[in-house]
Parts: sequence; structure tokens; C-alpha cells
Amino acid sequence: FRRIANFYFLIIFLVQLIIDTPTSPVTSGLPLFFVIFVTAIKQGYEDWLRHNADNAVNKCPVFVVQDGKVVQKQSRKLRVGDIVMTKENETFPCDMVFLSSSSEDGTCFVTTASLDGESSTKTYQAVQDTKALRTEVEVDTLNATIECEQPQPDLYNFVGRINIYHQTEEPIARPLGSENVLLRGATLKNTQDIYGVAIYTGMETKMALNYQSKSQKRSAVEKSMNVFLIVYLCILISKALITTIMKYMWQSESVRDEPWFNMKTQTERRRNKFLSSFTDFLAFMVLFNYIIPVSMYVTVEMQKFLGSYFISWDEDMFDDETCEGPIVNTSDLNEELGQVEYVFTDKTGTLTENNMEFIECCIDGHVHVQHFISNGQSFYSNAAIDFIDAPAGIADQERKELFFRALCLCHTVQVKREDQTDYQKQHQDGRSSVYISSSPDEIALVEGVKRHGFTFLQVKDNFMELENPEAEVERYELLHILNFDSVRRRMSVIVRSKTGEIILFCKGADSSIFPRVKKGKLDLVRQRVQHNAVEGLRTLCVAYKVLTCEEYDTIHTLLQNAKLALQERDRKLAEAYDVVERDLDLLGATAVEDRLQHKAAETVEALQNAGMKIWVLTGDKMETAAATCYACKLFRRNTQIFELTTKRLEEQSLHDVLFDLNRVILRHSDSLPRDSYSGFSQNDLHDYGLIIDGATLSLIMKPAENGSSSNYRDLFLEICRNCSGVLCCRMAPLQKAQIVKLIKSSKEHPITLAIGDGANDVSMILEAHVGIGILGKEGRQAARNSDYCIPKIKHLKKLLLVHGHYYYIRIAQLVQYFFYKNVCFIFPQFLYQFFCGFSQQPLYDTAYLTLYNISFTSLPILLYSLMEQHVSIDALKRNPTLYRDIAKNSLLSWKLFLYWTFLGVFDAVAFFFGAYFLFDSSAMTSNGQMFGNWTYGTLVFTVLVFTVTLKLALDTHHWTWINHFVIWGSLLFYIIFSLLWGGIIWPFLNYQRMYYVFMQMLSTGPAWLGIILLITVSLLPDVVKKVICRHLWPTTVEKLQEMLKDKAGNVITDSENNVQPLLWRVQSTAET
Repeated sequence: FRRIANFYFLIIFLVQLIIDTPTSPVTSGLPLFFVIFVTAIKQGYEDWLRHNADNAVNKCPVFVVQDGKVVQKQSRKLRVGDIVMTKENETFPCDMVFLSSSSEDGTCFVTTASLDGESSTKTYQAVQDTKALRTEVEVDTLNATIECEQPQPDLYNFVGRINIYHQTEEPIARPLGSENVLLRGATLKNTQDIYGVAIYTGMETKMALNYQSKSQKRSAVEKSMNVFLIVYLCILISKALITTIMKYMWQSESVRDEPWFNMKTQTERRRNKFLSSFTDFLAFMVLFNYIIPVSMYVTVEMQKFLGSYFISWDEDMFDDETCEGPIVNTSDLNEELGQVEYVFTDKTGTLTENNMEFIECCIDGHVHVQHFISNGQSFYSNAAIDFIDAPAGIADQERKELFFRALCLCHTVQVKREDQTDYQKQHQDGRSSVYISSSPDEIALVEGVKRHGFTFLQVKDNFMELENPEAEVERYELLHILNFDSVRRRMSVIVRSKTGEIILFCKGADSSIFPRVKKGKLDLVRQRVQHNAVEGLRTLCVAYKVLTCEEYDTIHTLLQNAKLALQERDRKLAEAYDVVERDLDLLGATAVEDRLQHKAAETVEALQNAGMKIWVLTGDKMETAAATCYACKLFRRNTQIFELTTKRLEEQSLHDVLFDLNRVILRHSDSLPRDSYSGFSQNDLHDYGLIIDGATLSLIMKPAENGSSSNYRDLFLEICRNCSGVLCCRMAPLQKAQIVKLIKSSKEHPITLAIGDGANDVSMILEAHVGIGILGKEGRQAARNSDYCIPKIKHLKKLLLVHGHYYYIRIAQLVQYFFYKNVCFIFPQFLYQFFCGFSQQPLYDTAYLTLYNISFTSLPILLYSLMEQHVSIDALKRNPTLYRDIAKNSLLSWKLFLYWTFLGVFDAVAFFFGAYFLFDSSAMTSNGQMFGNWTYGTLVFTVLVFTVTLKLALDTHHWTWINHFVIWGSLLFYIIFSLLWGGIIWPFLNYQRMYYVFMQMLSTGPAWLGIILLITVSLLPDVVKKVICRHLWPTTVEKLQEMLKDKAGNVITDSENNVQPLLWRVQSTAET
């Protein structure tokens, strides 16, 4: 009863039970219970599935070490402190500290796709002092205590320590971090088995703490339905008030008050006038309540649920490369796909492939390119080709080798044999080992430097091994790893060479490395980094620092104290990293290419032609992101780019920059021809582009000193509104959501769509009206939190321009048609009261009142809302501008709503008065018997059912055998039901007022003639209106339909070169 319509019908049903009403409670109760029954079945089925899923998890067998043996128990019986053994490809049943594994180095490989969406394999480290305990007997001898934080939902952080006790020694304290904790829901990969001690179980695990319901999203169509429902509720109340007042005016004369056939009793004469009038008002409310279409909601639910399968079954949206198709996580927003005005997209993995390839490295300004082209042919060489972009001079060979060693050592890549892995990126040279890492950038760098002669071999016994160009194996002791994080944007390792030299290698973004460099050829490297960024390459800078023994001892103590801290460990580690990663010597930079996805540019261009504004939100640097925007045609070569960046704010204040941009853009835009949707004509759509970075956005979003929202937001929105494309770079995940919320809350309240593939895109996906997840290489978290999932961004074109267009057209017609047919249904009942002394006499029989919306008219509109295609799929894909015709919820506008309502009133008047005047005072049967009131009501109802059904048939463009079967079958079902209902004496009925009524009506010629004439008169105005409008004021769709009809179907099967001029002619004619 969360829906107001269901609650309303419950009240009506109770009123019918309490007071004497003109209709049976069955007429309101049966449709209500039918709707609730269907909803209960759906929700009950979903609850049953969840119950079974819960049982499957709670009763899942797990293996626990007890008394030196491995015993099996159910997962729900796990307790904190139990030592759990997990085998390869099994899922961890609880959160546990990693004690040991079958690997000698104490590592294991885990996929956490069900937790954070990251599908790549991650490496976890066992506690240093317990990794040697490899059997259940050895593990059972462990005597230790674990101190850790209270259960937290954060998947990426853990603070704790383990105290290991020996018989004669003091306990040894070791820090525990996220790399030592295996989370429930993750899966063990490429490792035979591991042992871990349970620390969080049941609902205290991090996975359970992350359970949260998504915010309920409501489509614009549903909001319009509720508004229309309120309007019809007001109409219902008005009808009830009018008839109640008219009744007492009618009965004001004593002759009419107490006719001889309806003498009042003494109790009725003494009854309170107010109570009597209120009861009459309720009775009229019950009589007219069918104007509120309760069955519309269940039809809409079924349309959305069944219609969502058309997306899942679409073979064009199936990706052969990944063997995955689209997924519908919610069907409530299908029609919203046809109303999108703003598209917010991530860059890496969404517009690009997230498939990294090592392109070049710059060492002290000297560029080394492994892949080069000569005479149109590609060549690979083990000896690097040296392209000198720096001043004359050759890079020092030692620094060159040091750079390659840095790339070989500064990473978290693991090496496993090919036969021990199930899915990972393989070596280029075909060796029987593969690199495993959670970052595709790291794999690309390690594989790239391998082609330069330095091969990373493995990490064994805390030593990193690599092979140099002379085929010699070098071993470096791994002392510390300073892990990458999004705040520092860099990572470091501290290693000791065989000569005892201690070196810190650091790699990261240029913005985080350059400020920490003390020496090196900074200007030359910066110049090359900027050049590569403009070319759209992803760049990383590499630096190093040699540490003395005293410096290392200080650093070691500092890092150990920070790692052992139970309070504010993250802050202390960040401070320690900041101290360590200083005074670096810059070695050079790398460039990795992330190619644009197939048909990404075509998709962006089509969405822009459809009138959508495209925003790219990325954490990448401005130059790289801008190059991608040019490649995907978000920006054109003639686009004038405006920058709102920190660099410009150093020269000019934010206030002045915003006002200057606003003045320049608005001065030009005032002179441009505009259309009704996008703001500008298509020819001038690509005039302006805007680039803004995260720091500037923070200033714009910052509240004013008086606590109110900053007036910069309005200026910023006005500038963005007049730009064809906007690029937001250096964005944090939270800022992405803030941008989406800012546009959502603007005065136009546009419909927004966010699309991304990584965990950092989840916030904006949840914030947007429609969230799309890409089934990409960054995992499944974006897909799990989205409303719809697609394999590649190219599928977004068909999802919006075809499926979204169809869904909106269908459900808008469904809503308008439901209100129309209910006006046709109940308005004759209102008119009838003027001819029956406002006695609350129903015009229709109870069976007709009950089954009108449930049986007689429900299936045709449901099938229409699932199958209708006003234009072909190819036409929608090839002409994106058709999307503009349905923008701004245009098919549910007040203008069309009033048209459908008045059309329903006209048809109802035609039914009622046509039958009334046609058969007034005329003998209807051969024996001179006249029609009674039930025959009259049946005649009106018959014309009603045929008219509303044929009206839908006239609106149908796409006919299939299913449409024919349902439309003509519904009419046949009505006839058969009426014959049976009036042809048999039903023993369960107390009255037989419909006995032989239908047969008697059809046995006379005037009835047949009247039915045909009234149906024709009712349908004629709508047909005439459509013909006139189609010839005098045709829409773009109607013009396209006529042209396709003239081509006799050849246009759709012709090549795109032949079709495109036709579509542009349609568009040009529409603009003219």
C-alpha cells in the first residue's frame, strides 16, 4: 500500500462494505486484490529466492582446524578465533588474518570481484612469523593473540597487530594491514590452500557491513502518472460533489422526494441531513471510482518487467570478445532511457579499452621507442631505438640501466607459471609464465621493460630477482613497499642490492613526483611528459634515492612504528611516506597507451546529434584527457576550448574568469538559431568546449561565507549549458557525484545518465537518474551498483536511441490510453445520473464493472506496450535526431493529456447520447417490447469496448500475429463472455438481471446499426485530426515514415550511404 492508488481502492472497498452503495464490494475488491496478488507473487518469489540464497550461504561447508585435524562444519557455526583452511577456487567464509599458504613465500592470489568489483587477481601476504606453518598440525601449535579495530565497512583498510607467544621469549608484535586480511566473499586463486584465523564472522564481516539498499529512483513517467492521478482524483471528487448537490436539488420538491414506489421510513426521515449527504457523497464516489485505473499500475509493472528482457535478449548488444551481454538490474527505469539529456562518462575503461601497451620511455630527456615504423612496416628490436628529442648528447648507460631496474623492481607484480593460472595476461615471447597484478599499467611497464632486456623473474624469500641483458640473474632484498594510494598518486620500494647498497625507487604521476625531485633533468622530462599527454598517452615518472645505513635505520623505525599503530595508522603512514619520499633524483618517465574503444567516437557523435550533452569525468591529467576527447569527437578541431584550471587561476581570480567566459559565450550564443531541445541548431553545436580540473571545481562548489550556496555555481552552470562538451579532469570519485548532483538540481532538472566501469565511478552511477555499468577490466563494482550493464560503450547508442526510444513511446501511450479508456468508461455513468433522478443506479452490470480493466481491455494495451515500433530499428539508429522528438517528457505533456481526456469525454458523450437519441421511445423487438435500462447499459458498454479496442488498433504501426490474436481475441472474449453471462442461470447469483439481455439486444437490427454507427462516430474525430495534422504539420517521425513507405522498404535494407541523405533531408525539412 505504498502506492496511493492501492490505498485509495482499499478505502473505497471498505466504504462499500460499511454503507449501502450502488455497486457490489466485489467491483472494487476484486481488481484491488488482483493487483495485490500479482505484486505479492512477484515479491514473494523474490523473497523465496533470497531465502534460498541465504540458506546456501549459511549452510555452506567450511573446514576448520581442531586438535591438529581438519574438521567440517557449517559456515554459520564459525566463531572468532577458529583457524580456517580454504582451498583453491573456494570462497572465504569469513574475514580472517592470513597465516600461511602452500606457497613457500607465504603469498596467495585472490579475486575480490564480488566485494569491490575488481576482477584482476590481487596478491596477499601471510604474517611473516607464521608463513612457515604449512600443515594443520603445525598451525594448531600457534599461540597468539590478535588486536584489531571494531568491525568497519571499509574494504581497503584494516588496522591491527598480532602478538605471537613463544615459551621462553617475549611476544613478538607484527603489524596487520589490509594486505594480511582475506575478506569474506573473495575467492582464492592459483594457490593450493591457505590457513587463516577468523576475526569477523556473520554480519560483522566487511561484506555484510557493506550491504545497503540503493536509493529508490523514480522515472519522469511515474511522476507524471502520479500527477495525472491527482487530477483524476479531483475530477472524481468534483463529480461526486456535483451529483450529491444535484440529488438534493432534485429532491427539494416533495413529489420527487417521496414517490409512491420509494416511500421513506420514519428512521430515514429522522436521519441527520449532514450524515445523509456525506453518505450519498461516498456512494457517488464508489459509483465513479473506476475513473482511477488501479489496474494501470500492475500493467505498467508487467510492461517494465517483461520489456526489460528485450534488452537482455538483444544479440546486437552481445560482445563476442568478452562473451557477455547486457544485464538489467532494475526494470523501473526503462522509459528513462528515452529521456536522457546529460551523459556523464568515465574515460579509462569506458571511452578507452583499459588495455595498456608500453609505447616509450624517456631517460634524462632521451626517448627510447621499442616499436618503430619504416617504409610502412613495423619492426621490433631487442636493442632500443634511440630517438633524441633532447639537446645533443647520449644518455649515460648506467642511468639507463638504473631506470630499467627501477621499472623491474618498483611494482607489486607477481609471476606465476602458465599452468598454475586460469586467466591472466601472458608474456609476449610465449614463455610458460605470466604476470599477475591488480594494475594493468604495472603489467604493461614490466612487459615493456622486458623488451629492453630486463626481465622480472620472481619474488622468492623476500628477494626480487631479475635478469639483465647479459642473462645474469640479479637479486635484491625487498625491505619495504610503500603502497600506491590515490592521495599520494605514487608508490615506492626500498631494496638492498648484493653489494649492500640501499636504494629507494619511486614511480608515480608527474604532479606527485616533480615537486619531490632534487636533481635530474626535470625540464626535459617534463617537456616529454607534456608532449605524450597531448598525444593521449598515460605517463608515469620514475625517480630514485640512495640511502645510507643510518638513513635507512631511521626510515625503518619510522615505518615500523606507523605500521604498528592501532590509532590513526593511515595518517601516521602518510606522514612517514611523506618524509621518506623526498629529495629524489629524477630518472625519466614512461608512456603507456590506452586505446579508444571500438566505435566510441561514433557513439559520442550519435548521442550529441540526439541532443544530449556529454561530460567526461576522469582522474587523469588534462592533456591526456583532452586528447581522448578529441579522438572520440567530443571536441572538434574547430571547437573553441575554454579552461577553468588551477594554472589559469594563478593569473586571474575565479570571479573574473567565470564572468569573462560567461560574457564571451553568451554574447555569441544570443545570435545563434536555437531549437527546442539542445539550445542550438546542429550546425553550431560544436562551437565551445570547457575543461575544468578538480581543484577549480572545489572552489566553485565551496559555500559562500554567509553559509549560502556560492553564486559561482549559477555562472558555471550557465557556461556549461552553452558548451557542446565538458571535460572534468583530476576528479576525485566524490567530485564526480557532486557534478552529477549539481546538474540534477539545476532549474531545468534534466534527466542525467552516468556510465563507468570502475569502483571510482560508483558514486556518480548511484547519483544519476540512470546508472550504466561497463563490464570492463576494472571489475564488477560499477556493474553491481548500476541500473543497467553493457559490455562496451558502443552499445550505449542502441540502448538509448532504440530501446530507450521504444520504451518511452510505449509506456507514454499506455498511460494516456489507460486514462482515456477509463474516462470513456465512467463518464456515461455520470451522465446517466441525470436521467435516473441521481439515485446512484449503475449503468453497467457488476460483471462488466469488474472485468473491464482486468480482462476486456488489459491485454491489447499490454501487448502494444511491448511490441509497438512506430519506426524501424535501423531508422532510429541512423537518425539520432528522432530522439529529440520525445525529449522533456513530451508525450506526457499537459497538452496531450488534455487532448486524450477530452477525446475520452467526446467518445463517452457519443456512446451515451447516441444510444439515447437513437432508441428514444422506439420499439426495439418484434413483439413491441422496449429496451430496459440493463439493455441500454449493455449497448453503451458494447460500443465502449469496441471503440477503445479499435482506437488502439488504429494507433498500432507494427503488426504481428500476436497483436492480431490479442486485439481481435479480446473482442471475441467479450462477446463469448456476454453470451454465457446472460445465457445461463447462474446458481450463485441472487439476481438474474442480465439473463438473455445480450442475446435480445443482438437479435434486433437497430442495435447492430447503432453499434456500427456509434463506433464510427466515436473514432472519426481522432482519425480526421491525425490525417489533417499528418499532412499540414507532420512531425519528423511522420515524414520519415512517409519517405520509407515511398521507398517500399528499400531504404532500410540499402547501404548507409543511400540512407543517410534521406535522413538528413528529413532533418533539414523539420528544421525549416
